[in-house]
Amino acid sequence: MRRYATPRAAAVLAIGVLSIGGCSTEGGSGAPPAADDRGPITLATGKDTTGTMQAQLDRWNAEHPNEKVTLVELPESADQQRQQFIQNARTKSDAYTVVNLDVVWVAEFAANRWIDELPAGKVPVDKMIPAVVDTAKYFNKLYAVPYTTNGGLLFYRKDLLDAAGVAAPTTWAQLKDACAKVKALPEGKDLSCYAGQFDKYEGLTVNFAEAVDSAGGAIVDANGKPTVNTSEAKQGLGFLADSFKDGTIAKSAISFKEEDGRREFQAGKLIFHRQWPYEWDLANKTDGSSKVAGKFAVAPLPGLSGPGKSSLGGLDLAISTFGKHKATALDFISFFAGEDNARKNLEATSNAPAYASLYQDTGLQQKYPYLDTLRQSILNAAPRPKVVAYGDVTAVIQENAYAAITGTKPVDTALADMQAGLDKAVATK
Repeated sequence: MRRYATPRAAAVLAIGVLSIGGCSTEGGSGAPPAADDRGPITLATGKDTTGTMQAQLDRWNAEHPNEKVTLVELPESADQQRQQFIQNARTKSDAYTVVNLDVVWVAEFAANRWIDELPAGKVPVDKMIPAVVDTAKYFNKLYAVPYTTNGGLLFYRKDLLDAAGVAAPTTWAQLKDACAKVKALPEGKDLSCYAGQFDKYEGLTVNFAEAVDSAGGAIVDANGKPTVNTSEAKQGLGFLADSFKDGTIAKSAISFKEEDGRREFQAGKLIFHRQWPYEWDLANKTDGSSKVAGKFAVAPLPGLSGPGKSSLGGLDLAISTFGKHKATALDFISFFAGEDNARKNLEATSNAPAYASLYQDTGLQQKYPYLDTLRQSILNAAPRPKVVAYGDVTAVIQENAYAAITGTKPVDTALADMQAGLDKAVATK
């Protein structure tokens, strides 16, 4: 249940949007829910790898015995989730009432009228980080409510870096140097240096985007034009490709999704891991499931010449156009995405909340010392392209980035092919 979304918080609101196009008529009417449209509903979401979501639903169900929510878990893979969400929408099935969408899918689902526009003032977004709320909008209209947000972090073995006499790296060159020094230690010689998410799926799009953004580039410019035929994009993809070749990135990471790398880091096999904040709680467990509890820390992602940029991730809750009992669904979203539940979710899973106030809470800061680093990651994050045909865009990125890092295409060729594919996707949508 992990997600992926020189911009500061204000700039995130306006950064490049690819061709959005007109609204589709494929979906339903999207009419506001009638006040008496109440009853049992379902929540469709990616697999809950934290094991905590049902407990959150139990609190709602105990207070609403006639409007209970049933959890429908989809696959762990974001791409497979999207396929099932779209299949459900295209068949106009009422099997899903509330859908928990990756932030980059909202525009596509809103344009196709697969989700309803939400009534103004009925859902709790006024205290959320503005850039996070923007992920839930399409043409400045609200179609979803952020459940969590997300910013990438560099998890690292602080005990080993301390032993090697090096600080957390802020640049790619420093990361490689730190790896070499740790691996020179007896306790570090058998460890892999770095892993992220490099299997051919949405996580690869995120890791590629972060490399390009962290080199000073962008996938699209301020006018929505694809810009991966640049020196900055070449430096970003070149870093990933070269790091696979020289062993900085673990060879096994070519098939890693979030959970694969998380298990490797917890097993004490990685020095550095690019990951979402949920790893903090799991890697710190003292029940024997983690060999690195108390031995690691987090830092901003490194970049070419200084701290890098995360992709803005997260999950947004929306109401399926074809679902039943939408008044219940609207009330449930207000509860499930509310500040109180966001605090409980943070405390249970270390997921990133959408509420600005929780990052400044003294008690939470003491319990989760990474919160300030995470807040900066989110405020400095660059969003992935907000597009209707996001599936086409991410497929082009994945295909060519994967070819470059596996060595089946030179970096220059991969970027030229990616540019052509993105230009075509923009022109035809």
